[in-house]
Amino acid sequence: METASCSLLYTLRVSTNEISRRAFLHSIPSVSHASVRNSRFHGRNLQFSRCIASNSVSCPRDDTPSKELAVLLEVEGVLMDVYRSCNRQAFNAAFRKLGLDCANWTQPIYLDLLRKAGGNEERMLVLFFNRIGWPTSLPTNEKETFMKSVIREKRNALGEVVMEKTSPLRPGVENFIDDALNEGIPVVILTTYSENGDKISRSIIEKLGDERISNIKIIGKEEVERSLYGQLVFGKGVSSSLDEQLAKEARKAASAEKLRIAEEVASMLKLRVEIGTGTPESLQNIVASLRAGAEYAKVPVQNCVLIAGSHSGVVGAKQIGMPYVILRSSSTSRAEFPSASSVMDGFGGADLTISKLRQKRWL
Repeated sequence: METASCSLLYTLRVSTNEISRRAFLHSIPSVSHASVRNSRFHGRNLQFSRCIASNSVSCPRDDTPSKELAVLLEVEGVLMDVYRSCNRQAFNAAFRKLGLDCANWTQPIYLDLLRKAGGNEERMLVLFFNRIGWPTSLPTNEKETFMKSVIREKRNALGEVVMEKTSPLRPGVENFIDDALNEGIPVVILTTYSENGDKISRSIIEKLGDERISNIKIIGKEEVERSLYGQLVFGKGVSSSLDEQLAKEARKAASAEKLRIAEEVASMLKLRVEIGTGTPESLQNIVASLRAGAEYAKVPVQNCVLIAGSHSGVVGAKQIGMPYVILRSSSTSRAEFPSASSVMDGFGGADLTISKLRQKRWL
């Protein structure tokens, strides 16, 4: 849900302060008769321009670039290149655990499978076992169950691999975060929609160190549900209206029909096509995470920049008009992002720095 009326907002029965309420209103793109006031962030010398909504027309955009900025970071592919550093070792550990002695992914084999499967782990397994042969004792109708068990064991092993000292954070990410904090820029790390789950994401975040972590905000499932936007969307604070429920069902139907038509065309042409199969619910969760991140940072959505390492994060950011920068990783090294604000290969130097984010005219 991209907009909400003030009358609906006033029905929220939540305990919050005035600052949080205003931050939530900033995350809604359609506001009106806005007045602008200046404020300061945590006493630092950053002048903010805030729009305070009163009705429902667009808030005018200032012609001068705002100094207000918040940085939202994904975990996988951004804090750590999990696919390059850990995923291969975790798969090999899973193979050993399941007694698959014939299966061992070297770096070249792994990168080849990763590229051909587009990062889809089940497809990587299909490609690999189609190449070397499936376990002889495995019935054909149990291949899907077998792949799920491999991926489950891989995820169990991944947590241990991530915590090893030999699994480093991406070069320059710690300096990038320090530079943001030193300039009074809020830093938010999103774990909600990480592919490998919240637990592994937080294990990666722990590598930043206690002092650094104490100055950033980590947004997980609980934080999203406690946010004003989360309470509105997920019905924790208000009841969903009939219009909202109908709209949700319509999006489900449209997504299912899109998938059906694409598969039918592909079948007729004898082609294999890649289409977006994300559910409306998953997109809703990503959007809620991004909006919650902006809310906790107390910065309007359009003034936040998502540093993304996943396609799902990009889709969510585009949905709500949040600027985003793609940070390439081993899983997206050859992908194209024509609509991205910027595409970088890493942190620091000629790549992504806080100074470059400040110089960009995001608004």
